[in-house]
Amino acid sequence: MPLCTSRQLVPTKELLQKALKGKYALGAYNVNNMELLQAIVEAGQELQAPLILQVSAGARKYANETYLIKLVEAALESSDIPIALHLDHGEDFEICKACIDGGFSSVMIDGSKHPFEENIALVKQVVDYAHPKGVSVEAELGRLAGVEDNISVSEKDAIYTNPAEAKEFIERTGVDSLAIAIGTSHGAYKFKGEAKLDFERLAEIQKAVGPDFPLVLHGASSVPADLVKICNDNGAEIMGSKGVPEEMFSQATELGVAKINVDTDLRLAFTGSIRKVMKEKPAEFDPRKYLGPARDAVREIVKHKIKVFKTDGKA
Repeated sequence: MPLCTSRQLVPTKELLQKALKGKYALGAYNVNNMELLQAIVEAGQELQAPLILQVSAGARKYANETYLIKLVEAALESSDIPIALHLDHGEDFEICKACIDGGFSSVMIDGSKHPFEENIALVKQVVDYAHPKGVSVEAELGRLAGVEDNISVSEKDAIYTNPAEAKEFIERTGVDSLAIAIGTSHGAYKFKGEAKLDFERLAEIQKAVGPDFPLVLHGASSVPADLVKICNDNGAEIMGSKGVPEEMFSQATELGVAKINVDTDLRLAFTGSIRKVMKEKPAEFDPRKYLGPARDAVREIVKHKIKVFKTDGKA
């Protein structure tokens, strides 16, 4: 269902180019329900930061795309900041087509599980459909591993993004942005021992693709220890979790990263707050009394991320 509102979404490509020039990163925040969307947009509005709202295939299935579209319409009507709507991790052409036809600003087609040539063919199919409609496309090259545990150089080469392949991939597909694998991973358990990102490889990728091409970091939540503690103090069992240290993001933005995905940190803030209310007020059964504080917690973590990514005041 296409968006139906007087204020329109902003092209994702436009936001990413501004971020590249300004040496900051756009936070791309995953949305699954009303409270998450409200928290993200309220944070962006307060700090006058442009936002990328992300909807995954799982979110579309959980919330129903029609409901999500209407929530995004409400966000546009109740704010004046630039907002883009992005499909996160589209698995095939059909889901990308549905989102393109539905008015999304951009889509991600994730063919990273396929061999190089198959990935190129799939991405080009989506690009050829999206570009005439003014929709930009993100792809992924390389595979985000699970927890790193003494990965050898040869193993890294097998799953991390190859700079020469990245250049060829972009040239042959016409893709607008590229998610790269340099050591991040999805979820709350990203590293064992010291957290490391392969910045030398990132510099080589930027050199290969050029300084004007936006790169994307997936699996880049920081998994703040205080959020994990709130969860665990109130009955969760999230042990040994570790994310990407926030000081690493400044270095990444200097090397062409213009979009940083955030999902796990939002989940931790949301869940921790709900658990805390449930533990402290076991007689409470009004959803507003635990979803409201959860929304507040997410708003604060998004405000923090906006400042870390240096997106505040960039609206």
